[in-house]
Amino acid sequence: MKVALLAGGVGGAKMAEGFDGLAGVELSVIGNIADDASFHGLWVSPDIDTLTYSLAGRIDRTQGWGVADEGHRALGVLKELGAETWMTLGDRDFGLHIYRTAALARGQSRSEVAAHVAQTFGVKSRILLPTDDVVQTRVRTAAGWLSFQEYFVREQCRPEVLELDYAGIAAAKPTAAALRAIAEADLIVLAPSNPLVSITPILEVQGIREAVRAARAKVVAVSPLIAGKVVKGPADRMMKALGLRADALGVADYYGDLLDHMVIDTLDAALEPPIMALGRGCTVLQTLMTERAEKQALAAGILGALA
Repeated sequence: MKVALLAGGVGGAKMAEGFDGLAGVELSVIGNIADDASFHGLWVSPDIDTLTYSLAGRIDRTQGWGVADEGHRALGVLKELGAETWMTLGDRDFGLHIYRTAALARGQSRSEVAAHVAQTFGVKSRILLPTDDVVQTRVRTAAGWLSFQEYFVREQCRPEVLELDYAGIAAAKPTAAALRAIAEADLIVLAPSNPLVSITPILEVQGIREAVRAARAKVVAVSPLIAGKVVKGPADRMMKALGLRADALGVADYYGDLLDHMVIDTLDAALEPPIMALGRGCTVLQTLMTERAEKQALAAGILGALA
């Protein structure tokens, strides 16, 4: 079965690990690139790297991002020299960012770089980019506009979100590989990632949403909210701040008729009838993923429910 997974960082990586470990599944992960930014002259792609490190078995399991067995000597030198170091980049991580930046300077596309890194690190599933153009999420707060990393890392999601913008999205062209993965998929899954800043920047790339609508596959979303709370990240606070209902029903309503089916946690079983009243199918499963067995069980449960 061909599965196309649209995914952000930590939650998306866990869902990717679940499908990646199932026999008979050919997985293509279309990752969010709107968190990308330049630090210390290097191009950093946090969500793509989290997906890659996770599927390569290199991820720091404790924090859910970055590389295991990491050091921060390079960051220490930068701090000593007076550079801003609020974006935590480890020594091994720096190696990847140096490679990516040099490859881009040589004229390679972002997709080519991501594919080479994944293959070199031993990732079996395909990691695809929705576009090779630069798209960057911006967050408007009372203090003005911030880049997503400034809001997420430097400000630790404290400011209230007044507005979101995806700079460059209007001109961004989809990659042929992403469109092909969607068209050929037997199942399209929207990962339990932040709907506003992880999934929407993928869908809003020219032609991606239309390709999902036109696909022969069923489209299922896994709610990132459990009992109205996120496992990690600011999705619940962002949704509330922007006037959206911050629970699994709100996620289903936000995605609208793009969805055929919604997967929600057992703690949200009471939301199954109202979600079905929206005209969506709904399956109740344990969606909290900590261990690998739980990730695979959720992926298998999704396949079973939509078989």
